[in-house]
Amino acid sequence: MRAEPPVNDQRPRVRFAPSPTGALHIGGARTALYNWLFARGREGTLVLRIEDTDRERSTPENVEQILDALRWLELDWDEGPVSQAERFERHRERIGELVEAGRAYPDTATSDDVRAYKQAHDNAGYRGEPRPGEGAAIRLRVPDEGATVVEDLIRGPVSFENRLQDDLVIARGDGTPLYNFAVAVDDLELQITDVIRGDDHLSNTPKQLLVLEALGGDAPRYAHLPLLHGPDGKKLSKRHGAASVQELRAGGYLPAAVRNYLALLGWGADDDQTILSTEQLVEQFSIERVGRSSAVFDERKLRWLNGRYMRELPADRYAEAVAAELERSGHPEAAADRERLGAACAIAQDKAQTLGEVWPLIAFLFEPPVEDPKAWSKVMERDDVGNALSAALEVLREAEPFNPPTLERELGAVVERLQIKPRDLYQPIRVAITGTTVSPGIFDSLAALGRDASCERIAAAIARLG
Repeated sequence: MRAEPPVNDQRPRVRFAPSPTGALHIGGARTALYNWLFARGREGTLVLRIEDTDRERSTPENVEQILDALRWLELDWDEGPVSQAERFERHRERIGELVEAGRAYPDTATSDDVRAYKQAHDNAGYRGEPRPGEGAAIRLRVPDEGATVVEDLIRGPVSFENRLQDDLVIARGDGTPLYNFAVAVDDLELQITDVIRGDDHLSNTPKQLLVLEALGGDAPRYAHLPLLHGPDGKKLSKRHGAASVQELRAGGYLPAAVRNYLALLGWGADDDQTILSTEQLVEQFSIERVGRSSAVFDERKLRWLNGRYMRELPADRYAEAVAAELERSGHPEAAADRERLGAACAIAQDKAQTLGEVWPLIAFLFEPPVEDPKAWSKVMERDDVGNALSAALEVLREAEPFNPPTLERELGAVVERLQIKPRDLYQPIRVAITGTTVSPGIFDSLAALGRDASCERIAAAIARLG
């Protein structure tokens, strides 16, 4: 059997069909994104189907994790969520139809029986006869001749010899329909035209095609996406950093940047652009341009891209995103002080690559300097630091207006007068007002903190130096 493409003018119907056995993996998120882009770019329909037949692991909490991840990624769906488990009776009805038509049969054969058959028939696929009885599974008859061909839009035709495939078990002895049967029935009855999924499902596809043929239904087109790997070439996992959408959100990434980066993992725009808006992704995405090789998820590259997105956000949207992150990470008071937060964001926007990096840069504007013994020892316990800070404190008390250009000019004059390197003045000031050696620009930091607080902290540092 071959999967024939649908009529050209047919609007596509695609589905994202995760199994709710945990958080949404980054590879699953890319699959969802590709289905979403495919549907949105062709005025098609995206169906969300939850493949929850594993009742022990398919908990309501896991389903909500998937929905939460899709909402955060801003990937909406047109129909669903459709529960595969809730279609159990419909699956059993279709099995009954196949048995009645002679396309499937009950069989009490055990695994030992199947093994013995294969040994006796030169390792050919198992072929049974109707053997009703307690605990009989239902098997779909598989042709002895020919091949089942998957016309894959990415890989090209992939052929599976029928003689090597067992008569397919489509229901267990207790009557429970198996995964490959349920998937094929659901794709058929939901009128799915294109199945875009990971290539770990490629071996399932000939089985599903055989089910569709037995049911008399048209097969969708298939596109099997190469799996994601880490920079070391191994299958993507937690050892490579974030492994799920929730971990990306917790890491302070922006949904738009994640969509942009995931879209480019295996697919490229016509002009090899790196930064594309969601509108551009929808307009340009083509499943035929997805490569056959495994793509590499490198969180360092995502951080770089996310930093670009953060720097290009309008000031009000940047402040909103930072406020939401501060609420989530336990700093509600800072999030609520919108005037000070706006000033803080203005000096941090060019420096932070993720939302999670913003708070360490701006915390000194909301809280006393942190205690960092290493920073103090490295910067402050040096000769003449006290003299340099005293000279700086003298000009800071008189600087007018207290803004970055004035502070740069006045402190620059101190550097020249003392004949020291700029870092020998600016780093002690930084440690005095923040407690650390890392902050936004020193002149911006002083201006945002204000004259009174800046002078008070520098005076405290001088007193500590004795």
